[in-house]
Amino acid sequence: MKDKSMQFNTKTIHGGQKPDDAYGSVMPPIYQTSTYAQSTPGGHKGYEYSRSANPTRTALENSLASIENGNYGLAFASGLAAIDAVIKLLQPGDEVISTNDLYGGSYRLFTKIFENFGVKFHFVGMSETEKISEHINEKTRLIWVETPTNPMMNIIDIRKVAEIARDHNLLLAVDNTFATPYLQQPLDLGADLVMHSATKYLGGHSDVVLGALVVKDKELADKLYFIQNASGAVAGPMDSFLVLRGIKTLHIRMQRHSENGRAVAEYLAQHPAIEKVYWPGFEDHPNHDIARSQMKDFGGMISFVTKDNDFQKAIRIVESLKVFTLAESLGGVESLAGHPASMTHASIPKEVREKSGVVDSLIRLSVGIEDERDLIADLEQAIG
Repeated sequence: MKDKSMQFNTKTIHGGQKPDDAYGSVMPPIYQTSTYAQSTPGGHKGYEYSRSANPTRTALENSLASIENGNYGLAFASGLAAIDAVIKLLQPGDEVISTNDLYGGSYRLFTKIFENFGVKFHFVGMSETEKISEHINEKTRLIWVETPTNPMMNIIDIRKVAEIARDHNLLLAVDNTFATPYLQQPLDLGADLVMHSATKYLGGHSDVVLGALVVKDKELADKLYFIQNASGAVAGPMDSFLVLRGIKTLHIRMQRHSENGRAVAEYLAQHPAIEKVYWPGFEDHPNHDIARSQMKDFGGMISFVTKDNDFQKAIRIVESLKVFTLAESLGGVESLAGHPASMTHASIPKEVREKSGVVDSLIRLSVGIEDERDLIADLEQAIG
């Protein structure tokens, strides 16, 4: 069966995969090697040095391409390494339009590293897509989108942004980490490139750090493969194996993440001590209709603030949780809680953070796949 005729749940297990040629191993072996024997100079079996390519990484990259309905996948040492490769497509003087509510590490990479090399970034609230065109000029080369955004869960209309990008001959890249290809497939909505921090939902077990890119266009893929090899921030074979293992249960994990996310969001929304809950599944969430049209479900990422907007109370809540673990990252089977202002988004200046809603009292939850009753009881005892 060809990948394109497979349903998503089948692709997570079989997409881009085949039994190993040597002994028929169902799971790709971990080819823990740096180099490969050659019969004559340049005479090899497709692999010569593991920075350039490794069979275990190839298996993962084929799987990534399959589940995102792309043609080419690339695996990197981290999500930020994948983003780094994308920005290296640009030249000094080029400009990028990025959503203003995005992962703090992405903001830090853009402003502290690439702005020093002459790339200019405009941070725009893209929930209203018409704001994007105001910043396009002859130097614009790339639009960078997160949707849902981190941590405010803002929804951006990928189809409309793709139209803008096409009209101006720009690349459109979408960070699909929060939604995953189970919930949302940006390439099918018009994006040129999809990025994942595969550390999160794709790996799914909080035991690996890895990044991914997926594209359809061969010319773009070739440029990225060159950067991947030349810059060297590649995923190792063990990490590739772990993410490939995680992808095989992505569909059933995302179903439970989404079910539990709904239950927790609805509980928080009726809690007398909670001022606001940010979750795209609510009908009054900004751009909920767009979320419903481009996503299969609404996921397990939730942010909220208490009514008194008290920094110390937010800290007390996250420190009091027992089932939720206070930790960086997200997307694992276990539920995690974080305080963005002092953790994931601490690298963003306070005045910039707060303009996008990341106030000091904001708490972000990554709702895992435990029993929803235990999660709600934990929040009840912590919030009081």
